[in-house]
Amino acid sequence: MDNYFTSLISFYGNTSPRELIKKYGSPLYVYNESILRQRCREMVSLVSYPRFSVNYSCKANTNLELLRIIRQEGIHADAISPGEVHILLEAGYKPEEIFYISNNISKEEMRTIIDKGILISIDSLSQLEQYGEMNPGGSVSIRLNPGLGVGHHKKVITAGDDTKFGIDLELIPRVKEIARKYELKIVGINHHLGSLFMEGDVFIEGAKLLLSVAKEFSDLDFIDIGGGFGIPYRKQENEPRLDLRNFGKKLSPILENWAKEYGKQVEFIVEPGRYIVAESGVVLGKVHTIKENHSTSYIGTDIGFNVLARPMLYDAHHDIEVYKINENCLEKNYNKVTIVGNICESGDIIARDRLLPEIAEGDIIGIVDAGAYGYCMSSNYNSRLRPAEVLITAEGKDVLIRRRDTLDDLMRGFLP
Repeated sequence: MDNYFTSLISFYGNTSPRELIKKYGSPLYVYNESILRQRCREMVSLVSYPRFSVNYSCKANTNLELLRIIRQEGIHADAISPGEVHILLEAGYKPEEIFYISNNISKEEMRTIIDKGILISIDSLSQLEQYGEMNPGGSVSIRLNPGLGVGHHKKVITAGDDTKFGIDLELIPRVKEIARKYELKIVGINHHLGSLFMEGDVFIEGAKLLLSVAKEFSDLDFIDIGGGFGIPYRKQENEPRLDLRNFGKKLSPILENWAKEYGKQVEFIVEPGRYIVAESGVVLGKVHTIKENHSTSYIGTDIGFNVLARPMLYDAHHDIEVYKINENCLEKNYNKVTIVGNICESGDIIARDRLLPEIAEGDIIGIVDAGAYGYCMSSNYNSRLRPAEVLITAEGKDVLIRRRDTLDDLMRGFLP
């Protein structure tokens, strides 16, 4: 617990949480460029297999400046909506650098993606029929459900017996039948087990399942073995990191041996989202209220679930840093408190019964590891304004990369 006032000092470069709040307002998303680039490089160098690519699942964070940095690091992108495609193109991505992983999309949406020349992943027989009718003779990828799912919460498990995603393996003959009917070329297969695994063995087990099925397709160009790479959200409890080096050493020969048996050096793809951006982001907010309700001490902040939804949606844990009004004050007293936001909902809880340094009104708290599924899930619920986003550059400078909402933004879209 002694690292509360020091662990993130370098994160803020040449400035400080208090200076950032004063300059850009509260609450505030802050990202660190150096951490972002480091995570990109770790993922790009995961395996020794020569035809290996990383597709950033941009649903985790679609800030334009962060996307530009990720692309500079040689990472392509996954998209799941026309809006994400639009943002990726604005960030400099080329259509051939985007993989569209569709789920229950309309004909209009499918036509948009086809016309942009972006490869689509299809995850149902009916949508494969639809694609064949709209783009006969085209190339396509098939999302399979290998029967194995993982995740930190049931809402993020995306394979197995209880999920809407993917085509069951027993339907592969029907997939091939539809492909022949429309002269489609199945150039790739993909799957995704779920989100936030912390040991590589479960991912490798899933990859082996997918590779065993891949041999049923005669001329694949690529195999996307999924994502879900986790980060340690409980760093203050010394939670260990995912051992990428050991994981990569185990995965590399599996890919190499499979390609040798297949007789073709196919491209292997992974699709991390969270791992790339989560640790590069912190949400800063002010403490406005301290109150006792029966036996609970509540710390009231301006970080509601309209700003950071993960704790409410998934009971997700985020470590919390406390920055005192007096920045030279190292608080020695610790209390068990519940950190809450300013949204009119009982579920607006950031952290329950958390042991933290004594907090006073006017202090600033930092919700760490908030770079993934943070701002992109934010909303104007209760007609609250979404926060600004700031980047701490590799040189330590603070740069505004998205302005704070204004009241006028709340009126956007209404007819006069």
